[in-house]
Amino acid sequence: MTAYMLQLFPELTNVNGDAENALVLAQRARWAGMDAEVYALAADAPAPAITPAAIVLGSGVDANLARTREALGRIVGPLGDWIAEGVPVLAVGTGMELLGRSIPLAGETIQGLGAIPGQAVPLENRATGELVVHSPWGPLVGYENHARGYDTRDPGITTLGGVGYGVGNGDGSEGVHSGFIFGTHLHGPVLARNPTLAIAISALAFGEAEDVYGRARADGIADAINSDALRRLGVLAPGAK
Repeated sequence: MTAYMLQLFPELTNVNGDAENALVLAQRARWAGMDAEVYALAADAPAPAITPAAIVLGSGVDANLARTREALGRIVGPLGDWIAEGVPVLAVGTGMELLGRSIPLAGETIQGLGAIPGQAVPLENRATGELVVHSPWGPLVGYENHARGYDTRDPGITTLGGVGYGVGNGDGSEGVHSGFIFGTHLHGPVLARNPTLAIAISALAFGEAEDVYGRARADGIADAINSDALRRLGVLAPGAK
């Protein structure tokens, strides 16, 4: 049986390569001996008649936010069912914002799906540059490019971790982790750059222990790049000396 990684609206949500996180998950499943493919769902297409193994919603430009929200509205029923069934979701940038409550824009507010707590909030200055997050999966490294942070003041809200370098949500934290949904400002794509997070999401997708997905040869390249970035940025893990 083929496992499908559902890539939502890549023509609208791939400005930073974020939609390609679906390809990362599919390849990691193949490395574990599974039959896996990416299912790219166009914005004007109906929901597929499958239950995906994982879902990726990337980031797009503000000019496409309304259209992306409309596309989400057309699949909101199946999407809600998949999330309720425990299908993991990675949402990056505007994808994370659209799964929240609302996005403030100049002259209007776009209502999100409300699938995760919190909402987008304007930053005083645009956040651009490298971003390091101290997370339960170790340091996550990538880059950010966004004009809005994310309000995480809801009671009991969980984030991906604390910011070691960069801006993130704008309050010292980064992203949102709500059940099986992972939201982040990390671009790159984040799962190619950070194997530990990719392995964690793969384990949720297939209900297996994380060691099933192993450490691939490519992961050593990502680890070396990240280690170099951490040294260059002078970022130490919490508690390190």
